[in-house]
Amino acid sequence: MNAGETADEVLRIEDVGRVRLLTLDRPDALNAFNDALYDAVCAALNGAAEDPDVATVVITGNGRAFSAGQDLGEMARPARHDDGTRHGFPPFIEAAEAFPKPLIAAVNGIGVGIGLTLLPHCDLVLIARGARVRAPFVSLGVTAEAGSSALLPQRIGWQNAAHLLYTASWLEAERAVEVGLAWRVCEPEQLLDETMSVAQEIAAMPVDSLIATKTLLLDARLDAVREARKRENTRFGRLVGGPANREALAAFREKRKPDFTRLPPSSRS
Repeated sequence: MNAGETADEVLRIEDVGRVRLLTLDRPDALNAFNDALYDAVCAALNGAAEDPDVATVVITGNGRAFSAGQDLGEMARPARHDDGTRHGFPPFIEAAEAFPKPLIAAVNGIGVGIGLTLLPHCDLVLIARGARVRAPFVSLGVTAEAGSSALLPQRIGWQNAAHLLYTASWLEAERAVEVGLAWRVCEPEQLLDETMSVAQEIAAMPVDSLIATKTLLLDARLDAVREARKRENTRFGRLVGGPANREALAAFREKRKPDFTRLPPSSRS
């Protein structure tokens, strides 16, 4: 856990009947994921998976963002852990991709990076009108993450996934529903109520049947998603710190548009 924050400072957990509501709670950082938040959500998902009184989990964000993605400040100053356990993104995404019960997202605002790539791991996504999501990876000189190279084409079709990943463009709420990334657009003030209503409807069903059904759904894709993540990690590792990634980060710091036209050819392999 990041020494600067504790789990209960970055994630709110509330049980409403048999629905467990997880609220990302770093509003001043637009709910960007640092190790503390990754660890807190991972622990919460694992706890909900084992709790017989929990039938469904809802994830949402506090404030004007669902999640702005990876906390770039922590990337520059990696958190130190001395307990010998795994932390951060890897165990978090493993918990999300194999979560054995219905998982629902209530996207209350912008979703960038993992704020988008988490969504195909959810069984249902409700999104607030005015919210929008983005996969910025290519524009940062890196590549896809979280199994999105497999999940996005499956969820929204090859061409929609290609456009989303190649251009790093914003996807508005209505378009997200149109292509199948989200299920329903809600008015912002009604988003959480409508999401919880759907979650309660699902949670009224027998938990064993929900788990059996989720297992069948996961069995059709889980191996492919895990293999996709391995390939993504390899490609990501080759690109991070490379010329395009350095130019993207420099442009961000200098508040200018990056210029990828003069990079050495080897950076394009």
